[in-house]
Amino acid sequence: MDSQKEALQRIISTLANKNDEIQNFIDTLNQTLKGVQENSSNILSELDEEFDSLYSILDEVKESMINSIKQEQARKSQELQAARQIKDRVTMASAFRLSLKPKVSDNMTHLMVDFSQERQMLQTLKFLPVPKAPEIDPVECLVADNSVTVAWRMPEEDNKIDHFILEHRKTNFDGLPRVKDERCWEVIDNIKGTEYTLSGLKFDSKYMNFRVRACNKAVAGEYSDPVTLETKALNFSLDNSSSHLNLRVEDTCVEWDPTGGKGQENKMKGKENKGSVHVTSLKKHTRSGTPSPKRTSIGSRPPAVRGSRDRFTGESYTVLGDTAIESGQHYWEVKAQKDCKSYSVGVAYKTLGKFDQLGKTNTSWCIHVNNWLQNTFAAKHNNKVKALDATVPERIGVFCDFDGGQLSFYDASSKQLLYSFKTKFTQPVLPGFMVWCGGLSLNTGMQVPSAVRTLQKSENGMTGSASSLNNVTQ
Repeated sequence: MDSQKEALQRIISTLANKNDEIQNFIDTLNQTLKGVQENSSNILSELDEEFDSLYSILDEVKESMINSIKQEQARKSQELQAARQIKDRVTMASAFRLSLKPKVSDNMTHLMVDFSQERQMLQTLKFLPVPKAPEIDPVECLVADNSVTVAWRMPEEDNKIDHFILEHRKTNFDGLPRVKDERCWEVIDNIKGTEYTLSGLKFDSKYMNFRVRACNKAVAGEYSDPVTLETKALNFSLDNSSSHLNLRVEDTCVEWDPTGGKGQENKMKGKENKGSVHVTSLKKHTRSGTPSPKRTSIGSRPPAVRGSRDRFTGESYTVLGDTAIESGQHYWEVKAQKDCKSYSVGVAYKTLGKFDQLGKTNTSWCIHVNNWLQNTFAAKHNNKVKALDATVPERIGVFCDFDGGQLSFYDASSKQLLYSFKTKFTQPVLPGFMVWCGGLSLNTGMQVPSAVRTLQKSENGMTGSASSLNNVTQ
């Protein structure tokens, strides 16, 4: 019975999927039929407008020519009428010396028009050849540095192409979405080349659809086959429910709070702490079919109970991200204000103890900046430290390659490598931040910089590993 039940469930599931495919096909047909009707109506309207324009031009030319003929007629008539009255102004003596031949003739042939060429041109009037649909080349398309570059080519050379029109839309479907789920296409017109870069994007969807059409002086061709490019992004916030009570968390910002969590309502209304650190979270790539843990809005969570067993406590002034990294590649950035006394940036397992500090256990990796009493800049893991011979950059970039077992830190501006850990992550990791007399803020939905991807190939010979760290001085 169980095997029959499973087989029946598979059949039902297959039928349901087929029904979805058929419904999607019917929706597409209906949408296409509607498009044919609308486009035909538009073309007829445009054709009427073009012929009306031709009629208007011909009427203007006709009116101008009629005026020229009338003016010539009036001039000749006036001169001939003057000649008829000459007998009233001369004497007999002078009349023998007059020329009795009119100065103007009745010939009007110089105002005749030969319409044979124009008639022939009008008789050969036909529909302009429609440009063929371009072909988008996914191999030449690039998703990097908060930008998408789309490249295409014409199937055959067409020297009458004037420009291209690119359309794009965000989607959560790997492929064409159903009609009812479609978002509106955004249009970029008058592109002269065969590629275009959309920059400054925020990737809050998994994919983007692209299509392009060629245009000549009078008509636009068919759209290319749509291409779907992967634009998955990591969007995470800071987890207020487990942050240290001396930290004030507001979704994308955390600040040092020496009052230890007292007066939460006043602080949530905008009271600012002077020293703060800014964090910008960038792109995440995950394996297909591996969903990220459900993200919860920080603002919607009630304040955690003081002394909660889940909160970091003691001298572990720590807050973690609310989204676990389980696979793929990820990048975010941290910016510290000048008067921030101490902070750490890295990743940690979910099992990081509530008394543990980042880098002082085998479940966390970080780099630490200390501006209190003496300035230090070091990489930390498992209570070992490696002093970094580099100037602390204005922004620190953090790159986590979960599957490759690599955690690297960069100068976010120059993309110079600061340090890289090599390890094997055995559990999902969370972005981790420690701050004392400072704060954090983050911005999500950006890409792993292409310069970081390039540097990954040469990191092995440039960096140390966690096993080479010295013991941390207590």
